[in-house]
Amino acid sequence: MPATRNLFSMTCCLRALLEDLSFTRKPLRTAAIRPRILPSYYQVRSFAATPQRLQSETEVSVFEEEDVADQDESEEAGPINAGSLTSRSRELRGKDTSMEDEFQLPPNTRIVPASPSYFTTNAAFYDTWFTLKDLLYKYQTLPVIEPSQVPRTAWKSLGDFRSMAGGGVQSSKYKKVQAVLQRLNRIDPKLMPDDVKTALNLYKRPDMEALARRRPKIIDRFGRARAMGRRKTSNADAYLVEGSGGCYVNGRPLMDMFPRLHDRESILWPLKVTNRVDRYNIWASSRGGGITGQAGAITLAVAKALITHEPLLKPVLRRAGVITRDPRTVERKKHGKAKARKMPAWVAR
Repeated sequence: MPATRNLFSMTCCLRALLEDLSFTRKPLRTAAIRPRILPSYYQVRSFAATPQRLQSETEVSVFEEEDVADQDESEEAGPINAGSLTSRSRELRGKDTSMEDEFQLPPNTRIVPASPSYFTTNAAFYDTWFTLKDLLYKYQTLPVIEPSQVPRTAWKSLGDFRSMAGGGVQSSKYKKVQAVLQRLNRIDPKLMPDDVKTALNLYKRPDMEALARRRPKIIDRFGRARAMGRRKTSNADAYLVEGSGGCYVNGRPLMDMFPRLHDRESILWPLKVTNRVDRYNIWASSRGGGITGQAGAITLAVAKALITHEPLLKPVLRRAGVITRDPRTVERKKHGKAKARKMPAWVAR
């Protein structure tokens, strides 16, 4: 029974024949830069190959190898056709493949990005973040020092970090980077690896040495130690001098300025935990905010001034929690709400 020939099979055969012809007429290209790719390669066809076609291609490759071997052995051979495979091989071998030649990738080649964060919103930021996290995971078992013993360090601003990252970086993300940098900075300086030092120096401000030199707290010629404190929106200045235990705020006695017992106890708490109530006098001035905020600001100022007189009392005051500024503030009011979070009453009709 004769084979059935429909229009679809004839179209496929014609297409395969045309692709064979177009393939054989395309010139061969060389790869001058990538050493993993052979100096010459053949374009891979996308259609399915039949056993007859594979056999014919194998015979052509064998004939080509024999022709090249014969040409290498005898350079005085007869004339070669311009379109033969042997002449094409001679042209490729004689071509100067220098680095200036433009490299062309073979078809259907998948290009792998150099950075694993290429498809993220900001590849430079995530590369930085992953690098710092890898350092933290690598050296997380090294001994660390107390936060109070860490040398004062100022990191680059958000604008400088955005310039380094090459794009917009949110402040919340940069805070995460600073947290990792501070954790790496707590590693014992005697055991800190070189790669950690290099990473930290990359994100430190250039004027760090000037900032690290703190102005020493001194006692003036009247025996007073001056310090400042803040709480909420209140600021306070306190002068601490040796005396019998008097306390005046804005020129008024403590009882008149702060009628609440809790506020008076808060101001005198640094002296009570160190048993110094009857040894120092306090002159303070407060401004801004309310009564509670001013009391908290004076408490911080008195504690700092007491450390100036007696630096050895710092661990006791730190355990009492009076030398750390309280960062809590009133949350701002939002648009469309009665207060920070309170919503107006909802009415159905």
